[in-house]
Amino acid sequence: MAGIMNKLKKLDAYPKINEDFYSRTISGGIITLISSVVMFLLFFSELQLYLHALTETMLVVDTSRGETLRIKFDISFPALACSILSVDAMDISGEQHLDVKHDIIKRRLDTHGNVIESRPDGIGSLEIEKPLQRHGGRLEHNEMYCGSCYGAEAAADDCCNSCEDVREAYRKKGWGLSNPDLIDQCKREGFLQRIKDEEGEGCNIYGSLEVNRVAGNFHFAPGKSFQQSNVHVHDLLAFQKDSFNLTHKINRLAFGDYFPGVVNPLDSVQWTQKQPSGMCQYFIKVVPTVYTDVSGHTIQSNQFSVTEHFKGAEIGQLQSLPAVFFFYDLSPIKVTFTEQHISFLHFLTNVCAIVGGVFTVSGILDSFIYHGQKVLDERPNQVSEKTTTIYVHLLIRFLANRN
Repeated sequence: MAGIMNKLKKLDAYPKINEDFYSRTISGGIITLISSVVMFLLFFSELQLYLHALTETMLVVDTSRGETLRIKFDISFPALACSILSVDAMDISGEQHLDVKHDIIKRRLDTHGNVIESRPDGIGSLEIEKPLQRHGGRLEHNEMYCGSCYGAEAAADDCCNSCEDVREAYRKKGWGLSNPDLIDQCKREGFLQRIKDEEGEGCNIYGSLEVNRVAGNFHFAPGKSFQQSNVHVHDLLAFQKDSFNLTHKINRLAFGDYFPGVVNPLDSVQWTQKQPSGMCQYFIKVVPTVYTDVSGHTIQSNQFSVTEHFKGAEIGQLQSLPAVFFFYDLSPIKVTFTEQHISFLHFLTNVCAIVGGVFTVSGILDSFIYHGQKVLDERPNQVSEKTTTIYVHLLIRFLANRN
């Protein structure tokens, strides 16, 4: 057993030195104190990295197909009433969503931006309790009232019991409603009177759109939209106004759900209209993004970049539609963010590297200072010895010459 213990002693890579042979210095104490502080700071920094997750970023080709894109928005128009504001969405596949109302809320705003009323739709949604006629004929006993669509009926038994029904029937026919006062339903509901009552008000519109995952656009514009000769048209004659102020503030615009670190460049952006008419355009490049946290939960979302442009009405040309357009296109590259923790072995390796590295560097620095001081202390003695030797040699020569 004693032989085995002796062999183990010979393998000791750290031979111990008797303390009597140590020479401790003030510079060594200072260096030890500084190196200890540096070790502690580096260890604390490494511990923070170990406790917090790191995010790894990767770019891959987006091969997903057949998915939809959810657009969330919250926009305020301080000079455009809710009664005349509509939302449309369309894409390059030919699909159109005109005058979208589902999942959309409108809030009337006063001149100070305070909310007056919140409602899902604009005006014209009230049903008349006693419609005026059944397509111009008399009503029979126990027959349900059925209002006229004024030539826009798709079938003989179609009914338009509200101003909104007439406007919708006209939209489907591709007709514009030039004078609402000629429509009995609109006259009874006070269509133009409501517009006048909301004169000077603003509108905050928020909600979401579910669209195909292809390039397209959605826009906010006054009037009800319809297609006429494959041209997208908005009926503005019914409002009897020459111009519309499209000054707006984008409180929030996002393509998909929120994930940590996402930055939406249009949030809190405000645009002020300086020309009497024109079209405000935002060209958006949408980048699909997948975020996976440390627990394995995955969020399918999107990031985007944007370029702004204003298209004014040119002299001698047809007036452009007064609207706020958002043109979006999708990138073929997908960004993936993956959260992950550093392994304990990696953390242990870094800690050992910190301790060993600082200890080695401080040892080199201490050795440099110690030997430098010794050289400086020995130099004056060496100079004095050399001077004495020179004097002795000179004295010997002088005595030899005299003899």
